[in-house]
Amino acid sequence: MSENENSQEKNELLDALNSVEEVNIGDVVKGEVLAIDDDKQVIVGIQGAGVEGVVPFKELSTSRVDDVNEAAKVGDVLDLVVISRIGSDKENGSYLLSHRRLEARKVWDDVEKEYEAGHTIKAPVTQVVKGGLVVDAGVRGFIPASMIDDHYVEDLNAYKGQELELKIIEIEPSENRLILSHRAVVEKQREAQREEAMKTLEAGAVVEGKVARLTNFGAFVDLGGIDGLVHVSEISYDRVEKPADVLKVGEEVTVKILSVDLDRERVSLSIKATLPEPWDGIEEKAPQGAVLDGKVKRLTSFGAFVEVFPGVEGLVHISQISHQHIATPNDVLKVGQEIKVKVLDVRPDEKRLALSIKALEEKPEAAEDDNNESQPERRAAAPVVVTITGATTGLLANVQRQTPQKNQLDLL
Repeated sequence: MSENENSQEKNELLDALNSVEEVNIGDVVKGEVLAIDDDKQVIVGIQGAGVEGVVPFKELSTSRVDDVNEAAKVGDVLDLVVISRIGSDKENGSYLLSHRRLEARKVWDDVEKEYEAGHTIKAPVTQVVKGGLVVDAGVRGFIPASMIDDHYVEDLNAYKGQELELKIIEIEPSENRLILSHRAVVEKQREAQREEAMKTLEAGAVVEGKVARLTNFGAFVDLGGIDGLVHVSEISYDRVEKPADVLKVGEEVTVKILSVDLDRERVSLSIKATLPEPWDGIEEKAPQGAVLDGKVKRLTSFGAFVEVFPGVEGLVHISQISHQHIATPNDVLKVGQEIKVKVLDVRPDEKRLALSIKALEEKPEAAEDDNNESQPERRAAAPVVVTITGATTGLLANVQRQTPQKNQLDLL
């Protein structure tokens, strides 16, 4: 070999050695897939470094991979990040590499850009854990239970598999922390719907809604962006103790708008206003003399209020409860007791119904004797001394004071 050839070969060798790049932890490199071993590890040659690296199966992708051949084949060139060194320099050790972490790094960069721009992101719920939901946003994201919706959610499993629109609350890539909120998105949407709904709602209109919440004093009904209150007194013509006794959350209801307060964004609703008026046709349903089934609803000192139809109560005066003398209605009746009553009088305009219990009972003999036509034995009235003129006095004796007769003076 000539001297020139030796010199050229040395120069090429030096160029090759100088072209070898040093590999450091954290570097992004390209690796050509050389083989896939029995442990599903991908063996790659790091381009420009002259060394090999290993990509574990779990480090191939951020997405779920069941078959290693779906993620890598011999001859493929992958972008990889150097995680650590395997072995020592003296052993010419290789490197532990990851494609998944490089993908995640790019995702974090994209998420940070969305966060800085004030944009929302979409991600599917992959897991329900204690205290909230886990979502796949390319990286692991977490939604605390308090940030899932604008109301209390009892069963978080209902969200599993759903894709949610989310607001980024906190992001820290170095700690793999991504806190998200679906509630913030829902509240913003509802605010827009509320403003639109307030413009269209009018007192007197009958609309459809869905029961959103139940309280002791009433039910809140979602009208499509705004909740209106049905007070417990407006639920039914029947007396309602608790709204939960007659309504359920999620139930579709028809309501009448009683009033709309734009300044305070309050809407008053009524369910019973959409129902037939109980007193309509009462003269046909409860004519005078009719015998009806009823239930004692309230007792007072002067009588008992008895419900004969839903929303229709009549009064049984204390004098119409029994042929016997009673001190109070409580002596013979109880709230909730089912009885029969006779209609004595009907006044539809006043919404009054006079009822009787004793009219359906046979009069005792003593009561009949008390009501016969015979006059009670008369007792002699005490004589009354009267002055007629001046100092002259006279005695008015044996006179019935109720019906005094003329010229019946016995003067003494």
